[in-house]
Order: sequence, then C-alpha cells, then structure tokens
Amino acid sequence: MNAIITVVGKDRVGIIAAICVKLAEFNINVLDISQTILHGSFTMVMAVDIAQANAAFNKVAEGLKELGQDMGLSIHIQREEIFDAMHTI
Repeated sequence: MNAIITVVGKDRVGIIAAICVKLAEFNINVLDISQTILHGSFTMVMAVDIAQANAAFNKVAEGLKELGQDMGLSIHIQREEIFDAMHTI
C-alpha cells in the first residue's frame, strides 16, 4: 500500500534527511521524491510504501506531524487512493 507525503515550509538544511530518518524508524520505504524551493519556501511530495510499516497509519501521521511542528513545517500523509481521489476531476 502506498501513501503520499506533502511537506511545506521555510527552507533549511536537513529537511529531507530528517523526514527520511523518521520514515526509516517506521520501516517506510521512499519510492519517489519531488521537491523544489521557490523564494525560500520548501515544498516536497513523496510517494512512500507503507505496506511494511511497523506502526498503524494514524501513529505514522502523528509522528510526521510532530516532526513538522518541531521543524516549523507542515507535514501531511494520505493514503494514495484518497490523494488520487481528491485530485481527480
């Protein structure tokens, strides 16, 4: 099962590294990453495989949200099918 993670905030060193470390703690594999910086604002979308996660989806979401709060970022995770449904016209 896949999920989509979105990250938005002020650019700084170590954002991708910190998020990848947190995902590794949950045994979540990164499948793809797209990131950009626009006028100092960092944005990233990650596709991840949560099939082998060692925690329930809501615990992963809480962990990422807490990391985002600690880093001054907005980090959200959605199951891929929900993300796709929300972005289909």
